[in-house]
Amino acid sequence: MDCLFCRMVSGAIPVKRLYEDEVAIAFADIHPQAPVHVLVVPKVHVASVAEATDEAMLGGLMAAAASVAKAQGLVNGFRLVLNTGDDGGQTVGHLHVHVLGGRHMTWPPG
Repeated sequence: MDCLFCRMVSGAIPVKRLYEDEVAIAFADIHPQAPVHVLVVPKVHVASVAEATDEAMLGGLMAAAASVAKAQGLVNGFRLVLNTGDDGGQTVGHLHVHVLGGRHMTWPPG
């Protein structure tokens, strides 16, 4: 498969793994939008949250994101973002969660 994140999960593209469990891996975003910006990626290929049907994987992904936030020291709060589809700003066709923190987040986001 020619999926960027699948290649990272498999190790074909090396990344510094900030977190890993049976469901997901996490690594720093290459274009950070906050002082802390980590991507949490499921190990199985799912194009987007709109196509996700595995509730256990989705729950594991959220638990992994919470663990990443804690490990990154985001004690004052953080934001989780799931971009879906072109209009939602998704640029890689593999489900992933952005963990953003380290500063006050404003609203609306976009």
